[in-house]
Amino acid sequence: MNFITPLFLGFITAFIGIIPPGLINMTAAKVNLKEGKKNALWFILGAVVVIFFQVFIAIFFARVIDRRPDLVTLLREVGFGIFGTLTIYFFWLAKKPKDKTRNIKKNSTTNRFFLGMFLSALNFFPVPYYVFVSVTLSSFKLFSFDMTSIFVFVTGAIIGSFSVFYSYIAFFNKIENKTDYLLRNMNVIIGSITGLISTVTLWNIIKYYWQ
Repeated sequence: MNFITPLFLGFITAFIGIIPPGLINMTAAKVNLKEGKKNALWFILGAVVVIFFQVFIAIFFARVIDRRPDLVTLLREVGFGIFGTLTIYFFWLAKKPKDKTRNIKKNSTTNRFFLGMFLSALNFFPVPYYVFVSVTLSSFKLFSFDMTSIFVFVTGAIIGSFSVFYSYIAFFNKIENKTDYLLRNMNVIIGSITGLISTVTLWNIIKYYWQ
C-alpha cells in the first residue's frame, strides 16, 4: 500500500487552501505576538480539530459522489462554473482585502482553544473544497476512497494545516511586511489558484466527453 501519495496530496491540498493570509492564520499570529506561543498553539489545535472533522465529512461526501459517475461529471461541471466565476471575480471585480483581525485580549489557553474551534467552524469553505479536490484526484487515479487512503489523506491535510498555522506564528515577525504585500495582492493570488483549478477541471471535462 502506497501511503506517500495520499499523505503528500493531503498535505499539499491543505497547504494551498490555507497558505493565503486569512482570519484564522492571521489571528494565530496576533495571539502569538500578544500572548505568546503557548496560547497561539492552543488556538491552532482548536482550529485543527475542526478541520479534521471537516475533511473527514468532505471525503465521505466525495466517496458517495464518486460511486455515481453522473454525479462526478455534474460536480466537475459545477466546479468549473464556480471556480471560473471566482477567477473572474477575484481578478476583475473584487476589492482589495483589508486585515480584518481584531485586537486580541489576554485570555486563557482553554478560551484560545475554543476560539480556534469557533473561527474554524465559521469557515465552511473546506468541505466543498475537499469534496471537489478529492473527487478530482480520484478521477485522475491519484486517490482512492478506501479507508486507509482516506485516513492517510486526512492525516496529511491535518499536518499541512498545522504546518501552515505554525509557520505564521513562528515567522510572522520576519514575514509581516511580505504578509502586508500578500494581503494587498490576495485577489490576484486567489484568482490564480482558482484559475489553475478551473483549467484542470475544464481539461478533465473535455477529456471525459472526448472518450
